Amino acid sequence: MDFKWAHILYTNVNDEDDNHNTNHWTFRFLGWLTASKTCNSIIMVKLRSFKINLDNSKGIFVSGETVSGRATVDVESEITFQEINLVFDGKAYVHWSEKRGSKDNRRTVFYSGTESYFNNVVCVLGKGLGGGDEHILHPGQYVYPFSFVLPPNLPSSFEGGVGHVRYTIRGTIDRPWGLNYNTVLAFTVLSALDLNQQPLATNGAEATDSKMLCCWCCESGPITGTIKVNRVGYVPGESLYFEASVQNMSNRVCRMSAAFEMVTVFQAKTRRKTVPLRINTITHQSLQPGDSEVWGGERFILPPLPPSYLPGCNIIDIRYILKLAIVPSGIAINMYVPVEIIIGTIPLQSAVEQYQQTLSSAQPSAPPQVAMPAPSYNESIMGSTNIAGEEDGEQTQGQLDFTPTYTYYDWSKST
Repeated sequence: MDFKWAHILYTNVNDEDDNHNTNHWTFRFLGWLTASKTCNSIIMVKLRSFKINLDNSKGIFVSGETVSGRATVDVESEITFQEINLVFDGKAYVHWSEKRGSKDNRRTVFYSGTESYFNNVVCVLGKGLGGGDEHILHPGQYVYPFSFVLPPNLPSSFEGGVGHVRYTIRGTIDRPWGLNYNTVLAFTVLSALDLNQQPLATNGAEATDSKMLCCWCCESGPITGTIKVNRVGYVPGESLYFEASVQNMSNRVCRMSAAFEMVTVFQAKTRRKTVPLRINTITHQSLQPGDSEVWGGERFILPPLPPSYLPGCNIIDIRYILKLAIVPSGIAINMYVPVEIIIGTIPLQSAVEQYQQTLSSAQPSAPPQVAMPAPSYNESIMGSTNIAGEEDGEQTQGQLDFTPTYTYYDWSKST
């Protein structure tokens, strides 16, 4: 076997733009490759595999952390290429279309917006490093280790259909006469939102609304609904308890439910789009005309979710809403009574203390200990997203379906 070594030191300076200050990142590659000297007479060009693996198998990082791994090329028969590149990319992107106008003037209008956090193209072999325009990969396995440091103040990964915050490593074998070989790997970045630093997180919240129902010439009495919580700050895994009350002075039967929703605002250059997503719903018995009801003791167990506001991103904003829904029978407009909930990544100290007291009450003979809810990292309940780009096709390998991972606290355990 013939062993060759390559050492590359690459420094990139991002130009200052409207939203970001100049940042510096350094990429280091210590690469080795092994190539068989045996000539392969097979004419068909074939690549066994082209993949990127991270040293951190969970693929979860925070700003300022080092991301390291290996790009591996496994060649079955000789490949002619110009260069092999790795592209490190982090950005937010929103895009959607709307129908505008009417009748003969009906048209489709497209909206989009982009916010870049880093984009660095590094040549690990070939033309970009000198030595001619054409190079050959002989049969064998070629491994290119890499490492780079994430810049500060990155927003959390997010996949929302209309838009996303996405971090990827893309490898490309640039071929002069044929389709390029590509591979792609996405990874999760988590941005901390400490509820103890949110002034409103420990506060309770209450909202009330009332409406009159009209039916032709007859006007019925009002419907009044109230929903309240004892605090608004929570982390995924916690139970969100609420209390609701409804007074039905109308002549209609009213259905009652509570819903927990994520409301995302996507900001393009000239327009914004608001997308609600219902996370969970709890239904309650219907309320007859003239009756009143106090509804308490119910809870939502909060699933793995991105933090409120999506700090660090200027074109995507996330809010969480707990709302009481009152649906009158017949033809009428539904009534919704909302309160905003803050979802963080670090729990309130008061919630932790209450958790410790609960453990002490359950185990009075146990010695005193500092108890914390056990954090873990779970995939987003919104499922996976296909991250293939316009340049991807049958030649693209790697991880094309990606699901972000978020902090989740198991309040049934302690560490």
